[in-house]
Amino acid sequence: MIKTKAALLMEQPGTWEVMEVDLEEPRDHEVLVRMVAAGLCHSDDHVAKADGKVGHFPYCGGHEGAGVVEEVGPGVRGLAPGDHVVTSFIPGCGRCRFCGRGMQNLCQTGSMLGKGTQLDGSFRMHFKGMDVARSSGIGAFSEWSVMSEWSCVKVPARIPLASAALVGCGVPTGWGSAVNAAEVAPGDIVIVMGVGGIGINAVQGAAHAGANRVIAVDPVELKREAALRLGATDSLGTMAEAADLARQLTDGQGADSAIVCVGVLSGEHLSEAFDSVRKGGTVVVTAVAPMRLENIPISPFMLAMYQKRLQGCLYGMMSPSADMPRLLTMYEQGKLKLDELVSRTYDLEEINVGYDDLHAGRNIRGLIEF
Repeated sequence: MIKTKAALLMEQPGTWEVMEVDLEEPRDHEVLVRMVAAGLCHSDDHVAKADGKVGHFPYCGGHEGAGVVEEVGPGVRGLAPGDHVVTSFIPGCGRCRFCGRGMQNLCQTGSMLGKGTQLDGSFRMHFKGMDVARSSGIGAFSEWSVMSEWSCVKVPARIPLASAALVGCGVPTGWGSAVNAAEVAPGDIVIVMGVGGIGINAVQGAAHAGANRVIAVDPVELKREAALRLGATDSLGTMAEAADLARQLTDGQGADSAIVCVGVLSGEHLSEAFDSVRKGGTVVVTAVAPMRLENIPISPFMLAMYQKRLQGCLYGMMSPSADMPRLLTMYEQGKLKLDELVSRTYDLEEINVGYDDLHAGRNIRGLIEF
């Protein structure tokens, strides 16, 4: 058993509290990772704000991270002490029907993640004798963490871990939303609604795929300016303006695709995106909605008669073990921006400041450095 500091939620809604916790040694197919960096993803804030339910408290957040393997448990074959790794918030077993089809983001192990346990259903982190649930079985908001070997993707040691951490969630989710889910093609007109930590990478992905116009939409000026630096051709404050521009560019037809990456999804967001795309156009739904939201205000008649497509998107439709190294190669070649995404770094004790900055529109991506 080792001692480590971790950011915990004790209730919902709640704020993060940095506590000293106990961490067990790794068991079968698990590794002990010394965390170096963790991204302040909005998904963890959804938990703090009670947009999604957590079944067990205390709860340690954090799923986008990078670190160094310090110890491996029995049965681990692909990792060794000293390896640099990025966390994958959906473990990839490599054997289920989805992994076998190259759809690792839908791996069957994902069914365990809502419980906050290890894949065997047990806990490795404890606080004052209580079991601690952890985000995606990772708990990156901790100096040390024990996780499944399938939650780790080995990356080259030459790449700074603070940069590599970003490909744990925000970058592949946004990039894949454009490249895989929207299937952006050269010459397309693309609207990206919300250009925070996810949407800014949808902008990068759409630009890389050859879109003629990438229209970034966000009410926050800092984010609109960042989008223009990272591949957007246009940057507007409202969807009404973006839809009008898309129609002006296409003889009144509308955008080829609209990628929804807002912080908290509402029915109004989907309605605006649906109305902005042309016949046969695609609306990609990447943003997370409160679990209580069940109905969306779109016209089933228009859905059918205009042959529009609503496409859900988890983890950018990526296979992390294959795609994270590919994204990092693009970073090394200057084809993907990572360092430019980080507006500010924080100590673990400043985690609530980081999320306050997120809500105030003061950062694109906040990053905890241990």
